[in-house]
Amino acid sequence: MNYAQLLFPDFSLILCGYLVCRYTALNRTVWEQVESLVYFFLFPVLLFHSIVRSPLDLNAASHLIMAGLALGVGSIGLSYALPWLPLIGRHMDTRLHAASAQVGFRFNSFVALALADRIAGPQGLLLIAVLIGVCVPLFNIGAIWPMARHGQRGFVRELSRNPLVIATASGLLANIVGLHIPNWTEPTLQRIGAASLALGLMAAGAGMQFATLAQAKTLGLALLAIRHLLTPLMAWGLANWFALDATQTSVLLAFSALPTASSCYVLATRMGYNGAFVAGLVTLSTLLGMFSLPFALGVLR
Repeated sequence: MNYAQLLFPDFSLILCGYLVCRYTALNRTVWEQVESLVYFFLFPVLLFHSIVRSPLDLNAASHLIMAGLALGVGSIGLSYALPWLPLIGRHMDTRLHAASAQVGFRFNSFVALALADRIAGPQGLLLIAVLIGVCVPLFNIGAIWPMARHGQRGFVRELSRNPLVIATASGLLANIVGLHIPNWTEPTLQRIGAASLALGLMAAGAGMQFATLAQAKTLGLALLAIRHLLTPLMAWGLANWFALDATQTSVLLAFSALPTASSCYVLATRMGYNGAFVAGLVTLSTLLGMFSLPFALGVLR
């Protein structure tokens, strides 16, 4: 399978978002509202619908869940170990590292959901929704914890208000107890899902920035290497260790090679850190995803 060709439509939408935001009247102010719409309404509906509409065998998915959690713990550990590494650690500003370490392990759920549907259909959406459900709390704790002492909000409150966590938890609960969505709502929910994927990818492109990448080159390169090279390699090893089937392996490898979350810079700014530098890393990570995803899916798999 030609994964570069498979990913082309998704990254074309990211490029469209960047060009529209950069060269038309639909500037950053407009796209901030689009991001809010996608993050707080469209994506939660898509996640809930994806989980509820397909039977979930937690026993069959248990190995994927354990592999996803192990991958998350490993990438968080690598990201926060950087200041203590010989040679490169002494060149890192600790405050800048606290703000940007999240780039090494968080993921862009916009790209995750669009990609899962393309590589594995409804089953892929269900599995990526499960990974999002178990990893988003872990990653948010990893991102918020080192910055929490400088902010005014605790990480427990942040997690309890995260719309993706709420949608995933409620969807899993509904699936487990056997609730079903009425058939007459399916067309509406499918249209919402399609809109969320397209707008989410375009919003990711609209948020790209390039001007601040030179502030801490060593730190930036190290975090991007973790996100786009070491994490996919860990995922490949974990997929073999847990003996995942073909679909689960594809989903885990895709999950491991995703661009980092576009909300990284929002969190850094809100908690009083250098959001501009983080935004630059998010931008470069989005571009690197065009190479790491084909590497993970086409080479490692």
